[in-house]
Amino acid sequence: MKFLDQAKIFISSGHGGGGCIAFRREKFVAFGGPNGGDGGRGGHVYIEGTDNLNTLIDFRYRQHFKAKVGTPGMGSDMTGAAGEDMIIPVPIGTQVIDADTEELLVDISEDGQRVMLARGGNGGWGNARFKTASNQAPRRSNPGEDGEERWVWLRLKLIADAGLVGLPNAGKSTFLSAVSAAKPKTADYPFTTLRPHLGVVDMADTARFVMADIPGLIEGASDGAGIGHRFLGHVERCAALVHLVDVTGEDPVGAYKIIRGELAAYDDGLAEKPEILALNKIDAVDEKTLTKVSKAIKKASGKTPLHVSGVSGEGVPEVLREVFKLVQKRRALEAKPVKPEAESWSP
Repeated sequence: MKFLDQAKIFISSGHGGGGCIAFRREKFVAFGGPNGGDGGRGGHVYIEGTDNLNTLIDFRYRQHFKAKVGTPGMGSDMTGAAGEDMIIPVPIGTQVIDADTEELLVDISEDGQRVMLARGGNGGWGNARFKTASNQAPRRSNPGEDGEERWVWLRLKLIADAGLVGLPNAGKSTFLSAVSAAKPKTADYPFTTLRPHLGVVDMADTARFVMADIPGLIEGASDGAGIGHRFLGHVERCAALVHLVDVTGEDPVGAYKIIRGELAAYDDGLAEKPEILALNKIDAVDEKTLTKVSKAIKKASGKTPLHVSGVSGEGVPEVLREVFKLVQKRRALEAKPVKPEAESWSP
């Protein structure tokens, strides 16, 4: 399945049905009068989160979503049927943004979460509503109200516990395939990863978390260079970032600074997220080179980097344990009940 993380769609709620002008005329009924019913309301447009989807690819083939119109009222005080609602299923983690104002309308974060995006128009009143003592035979009814319509952007941000960041060829995809069942494409050339990948890391029966492999960033990504900047939004929800630096690269310290600079330039708090720094591909260098690079990275970052190899598996458990500590910490904060504020006493 092709990964698609943004789509533009048109939504339109249904118009309300018009009211009816009718009179009761029966041969053996002494009292007649107006009996036109109200029109039915138009259908609403809802968006609903579901676990069954993980991409917005369906919206490439369908961009227009319209709810049904309400049925007009009829005689004998019969109200028209309401229009059928339109329910749009989207993956969990989808944000809905107004295309004109760029306002965030809703953020779908749970399975089954349903939010109304466009309200259907009310049905018009029939002439029975306008009967008064001085106007006992009104020949007036209201048309149904128009529905709402708008263009919106759907933007998917993956819900992962940890995100892998680094320059192209830092070994992110290899690391993800080593710690999970995910099988992203790996090759010895830049931009092997063209779309984010998710992998479930199982450390024990109760120690499980989701890790995301984000396409490599390059210098100037925050200004639109490369493809990695487009997918940085997928790590906004992560509890921690695993920053992999290629120890075999020409300038590991420069590579580290480039990624940190792009995270800070992207904003949205990415630079403040807990970071686990790891030197990758240690199986390809000797101990002297590893020690030299490790000291240089520590001086530049202020933290001691972990040593890891996605190919040989060396150091992988240590990295996963550090990641899981941060994941557990955030889960504990999210699960902590919020104490209600004490009401101020008043006589």
